[in-house]
Amino acid sequence: MNLSQEDWASQLEGDVNAVILDVRTEDEYNDGIISNAINIDIHQGPVFVSEIDALDKSKNYYVYCRSGARSAKACEIMNELGIENAFNLSGGILGWDGEIVSP
Repeated sequence: MNLSQEDWASQLEGDVNAVILDVRTEDEYNDGIISNAINIDIHQGPVFVSEIDALDKSKNYYVYCRSGARSAKACEIMNELGIENAFNLSGGILGWDGEIVSP
């Protein structure tokens, strides 16, 4: 599900079951992240799929990339693997108004 920057941030803030997932490359991740994000690179293909499949399917996943395209694809894959609550950050980290921290 695609969420606006505002909706993504406000929904995340009140979600005790939230996991923030960064699907960018390791180099992009190391340039700065949304606080507490874990990194699983969508470009890793089968490795990405197996790591996503191993995640706790009862959690709510807030997914982002640089601009929102890769994270939208990641959310589709997550849905196919049985993760119902995967929320894409429309506009990605490029449009993020919140804090960006070092991993």
